[in-house]
Amino acid sequence: MKTIKVFAPATVANLSCGFDVLGCCLDTVGDEMVISLTSEAGVKITKIEGAILPMDTHKNVAGVAVEALLKKYGKDIGIEIEIYKKIKAGSGIGSSAASSAGAVWAVNQLLNQPFSPQELVEFAMEGEKLASGNAHADNVAPALLGGFTLVRSYDPLDIIKLNTPKDLVMTVLHPQIEVKTSDSRSVIKHTVSLKQAIQQWGNVGGLVAGLCTEDYSLIGRSLEDVIIEPLRSILIPEFTAVKEAAIAKGALGCGISGSGPSIFALSKGIETANLVAETLQKTYSKTGLEFDIHVSKINNQGVKTID
Repeated sequence: MKTIKVFAPATVANLSCGFDVLGCCLDTVGDEMVISLTSEAGVKITKIEGAILPMDTHKNVAGVAVEALLKKYGKDIGIEIEIYKKIKAGSGIGSSAASSAGAVWAVNQLLNQPFSPQELVEFAMEGEKLASGNAHADNVAPALLGGFTLVRSYDPLDIIKLNTPKDLVMTVLHPQIEVKTSDSRSVIKHTVSLKQAIQQWGNVGGLVAGLCTEDYSLIGRSLEDVIIEPLRSILIPEFTAVKEAAIAKGALGCGISGSGPSIFALSKGIETANLVAETLQKTYSKTGLEFDIHVSKINNQGVKTID
């Protein structure tokens, strides 16, 4: 196999209570990438469509991630990368993670899978470091492993794939404004009260337990963020109105997707998710801002080949 075409999925990170440690993979939103082995050593970005991004390998997240993989591989290999962006940069649903994860997964396939999924996460994190200044794994881990993932530890890296209840469906509202990850991180305080920490730990444990036992009520009760959301929500127009509308229509929970500006609502069943989408459409139309709405089941596979 000399060339492979892949679907690189969008992701929702943090899931309210799990800042930098929890994330899940979407099924209907993602980029497409074509990766090829070539005779000339080195990594080249040969085409980018759908976004204005650097063609320079060292300034492109996909290029940096693949270079990290090849450094570990230890052989001179030629790689060409084509990127067809369908996830908008700064959307909060893992645009940089999709490029990073899709590229390393594809190269690993072309090289007959010398690396484990966790090693691929480490390589993809180098792309995230370039994008935001922080090598976080809460987007690239679910993009590569699929479903819901937990970063138990960053040092050493320990990624756990969690159970995905079959009836969970995600509704994502993406306002057409850009909130850079670096800016979104700048509003976060570096210390929290013990009371906040205890509440947040309880919610993380509750969410993990709810996913594992498929207790939808527990999942909903645990989708609460007392640390990050109160600070970041001010960057997103009408966030509170959207959250209240989603919950009123039956969503289990609602919060900021990654660093924003996208807002996610998690529901039990496609009917509820579509109902939530309809009410968010009406709610956000009042702002005068352009926006997209996606409804997606959870992708339990992650990056995958396409024809």
